[in-house]
Amino acid sequence: MIVMECIPDLLASRITKELSIPTIGIGAGKDCDGQVLVYHDTVGLFKRFTPKFVKRYCNVAEMVINGMKTYVAEVRAGEFPKDEHCYTMISGEEEKFLKMMKNP
Repeated sequence: MIVMECIPDLLASRITKELSIPTIGIGAGKDCDGQVLVYHDTVGLFKRFTPKFVKRYCNVAEMVINGMKTYVAEVRAGEFPKDEHCYTMISGEEEKFLKMMKNP
């Protein structure tokens, strides 16, 4: 198998026809035997750079940014974590713990 990245599609097509092993393209055109893309690129995880050969299928970066902004705002406002996000002690253990802390 050979991976061809960022080469002209005409060249990749010719190489694919000449070889008896599978060719995998990443920015090498549709005539390769298979295609590969980095999923970070295809889901838009990064906003700064998208290679020419990438097609974005969604914009995860925007979702992540918005989610983190909401998280930070809730933490700062004291809205997170709530009781349902916290662990509790088994009945009776809290009293034992508090007693132990008074008498080390």
